[in-house]
Amino acid sequence: MKLAIQSVIQEMMDKVMNRVLIQDPFLPEKHRAAKPLYAALVPDEIFKGSHFERRFVTPFGKVWEKLAVVAAQEGLGYGIMGHTIKGCIKAERLRRITEVLNNLEHPKLDQPRITPNWKQELSYIMKGKGENIPVQVVCDIYAENPLTKEKYAFELKAPLPNSDQTKVSKEKILKLHAMTPKKVDGAYFALSYNPYGRKEDYSWSFPSRWFDMQTDEVVLIGDEFWDKIGGLGTYQAFISAINEIGEEYKSRIYQEFLGIESIVSQQDFKI
Repeated sequence: MKLAIQSVIQEMMDKVMNRVLIQDPFLPEKHRAAKPLYAALVPDEIFKGSHFERRFVTPFGKVWEKLAVVAAQEGLGYGIMGHTIKGCIKAERLRRITEVLNNLEHPKLDQPRITPNWKQELSYIMKGKGENIPVQVVCDIYAENPLTKEKYAFELKAPLPNSDQTKVSKEKILKLHAMTPKKVDGAYFALSYNPYGRKEDYSWSFPSRWFDMQTDEVVLIGDEFWDKIGGLGTYQAFISAINEIGEEYKSRIYQEFLGIESIVSQQDFKI
C-alpha cells in the first residue's frame, strides 16, 4: 500500500513541478506589467509562492480519489472512481427525499432552521410506498470486498466542502439507502482529512447544514474513512508514506522553483 500511495503522489508532484518550471513558470516581468502596484509594494517571491500554490491545490482534488482507490484495492480488495449504481426507489420515498432536503435548505417562516438528523430522516423516507422508479447514482468511490461480497459507496470531498456539494452528496446517499433491493451495504459522506483535529471539533458550517457532522453515522472524517476503506492502520500508513517522499519534493521546490537552498528541515506530515 505504501508504494502505491507514493506512486500516486509522485505522479501528481512531478506534473506540478513540470508545469511550474517549464509549461507555466512564474515570470516576474509579466507579473510586474500586469500588477505594477502589487509589484511595487510586495516582493516577487510572495506572488511566486501563490503561483505555485494555485497549480498545486487544484490537481490535489482528484488525488484524494486516486488514493482512496489505492486504499480500497489494498484493503477491501476492489475500488473504483465514478461508479454508477442502478436500482429502484419507491415513488413516495423519492418524494420524501426531496421534502427532507427542501426542509433543510428552506426553513419555514418564523421557525428555526431544522437540524439534520440522519436516523430520523432515513426512517421517515423508508416508510414511503408506491411504484418502483428506476434510478441511478454516480458515486465518487465504490469499494467492494470480493470475499464477503460487502459493497460500499462513498461521496469523498475535500475537508471544507461547500453547501451545494454537500446537498448533492446527501441526495445521492439517501437514494442509495432507499433503493429496493439494496445495492450497497453502506453509503457514506467522507472527508479526506479533518483540519480541526478531532471530529467533535469539526466546525465548518456549510456541510453542517445537511449533516450532523459530529454524530450522523454516515459521516466519516479523516481516519474513520481511510480505515473503513483500507482497513485498520490505513490512515497511519498513508501519513508514513507521504512523509517518506516529502523531503525530496520540498528540496526540489526550494532549489528548482524558489532558487534557494532548503532552509527548513523535514517536518512530519499530519492530517
